[in-house]
Amino acid sequence: MRCTVQLHDDLADFNQAPPLPNALRYKELTGDCHVQDMPLASESALAISYNGISQAVMMVTPGHMEDFVRGFSLSTGIVKSFSEIRDIQISGDGESHYAEVEISNRAFWQMKTQRRNLAGTTGCGICGVEALEQALPDLMPLTPYPAPNPLVFDGLRDKIAIHQQAAKTSGALHAALFANAKGEIVLCREDIGRHNALDKLIGALSLNDIDTKSGFAIMTSRCSLELIHKAVRAKVATLVCLSAPTSLTVEWARRNHLNLIHLPKNDSPRLYSPAP
Repeated sequence: MRCTVQLHDDLADFNQAPPLPNALRYKELTGDCHVQDMPLASESALAISYNGISQAVMMVTPGHMEDFVRGFSLSTGIVKSFSEIRDIQISGDGESHYAEVEISNRAFWQMKTQRRNLAGTTGCGICGVEALEQALPDLMPLTPYPAPNPLVFDGLRDKIAIHQQAAKTSGALHAALFANAKGEIVLCREDIGRHNALDKLIGALSLNDIDTKSGFAIMTSRCSLELIHKAVRAKVATLVCLSAPTSLTVEWARRNHLNLIHLPKNDSPRLYSPAP
């Protein structure tokens, strides 16, 4: 039986767009030493607990927090599907926020087992077989899907810039976007962390009931291995990055049948996966 997240009226503001950045004063150190105001990106600590057990504290950009919690829960493997998330309650303000998440018994048992394994490691606490299995997890490969029509990439960088509303004001933000098969951007999520931005996008795709194979995800940041993990777990068919991928990233994309495309600033799109 499919369960849905219970939305609470007092939580509505937590899934709105990021608030306007605070303007802080600075003084130029050369020339006439003018004092001016500069809007700076917002940042907040978000503590996430599952069924009453604290799991993580993430530094995030306030806004679209429910999107983030949903995406984070799926992309880190805490739940296998969004149907295992029973309820999300978010509270707090200013520098600190709290997300209390209720998940299915199966997901909770798996999470507790994983935590016990990690607690049993020696040394620095992040080394050992269990930690490596988290860094290089076994993923369920995607069903191969055709790459987008090359014509959709014409002018795509300009479209991305238009949708990065928060970054226009403050800078210092990564963006994760989703474009449909025609190359039209339908969702944009921004955050100080590139992983956070993708998690927010994954959550938003679910809440908006958008088929992850109906278009492609775009990252304005460097394409790291963790982004491949998240995209595959969310069943995103195609990932487009504005920065070049690493060789390991390409190998994992090919292994898991994820279409991986690099969109250089002044050159043609480059399809790295599937292998040419």
